[in-house]
Amino acid sequence: MVGLPAAGKTSRAREIAAQRGALRLTPDEWMLPLFGQEQPEGRRNVLEGRLIWTALATLRLGVDVVLDFGVWAREERTALRALAASAGATSELVYLPVTAQEQRRRVRDRARTDAATTFAMTDADLDGWRLLFQEPDAAELAATDLDPPPAGHDSWLSWVARWWPTALPGDEPAGSDPP
Repeated sequence: MVGLPAAGKTSRAREIAAQRGALRLTPDEWMLPLFGQEQPEGRRNVLEGRLIWTALATLRLGVDVVLDFGVWAREERTALRALAASAGATSELVYLPVTAQEQRRRVRDRARTDAATTFAMTDADLDGWRLLFQEPDAAELAATDLDPPPAGHDSWLSWVARWWPTALPGDEPAGSDPP
């Protein structure tokens, strides 16, 4: 799932998971119970890394997975596509655009109706996040070929290990079970 907060990613992820009998992994559903209302610095990427680890193990079992991460950067999206391919799976980017006005309306509605399950977001947060978000174009959404890994990385796995610090399936010592 690709998009900014309040774009409708989680609702769409639920629909896709139900249609395909897929495992849906949504970091926000873990962040609040584990860490409270605040998003502690650095922990989101670690949590996402563990969810990716789970996703790869699940894909290797032949079960579809929906990652409801937002993946704001093209590098993140390409890395996830590379990981899916490494597990013998195909991948699809589902992008849900949202206008700034509609995003603000949805954030305010969510704060009124479902505050216990969401992070507080200010207009300044939303504006800042819009500046960071790299909107995928039609070519990226339809691409079957992967971009090369970023400079300083010989593979996407190398980039993933730095961005989403976690062990990947297959990295466990002999005789150990994955966590």
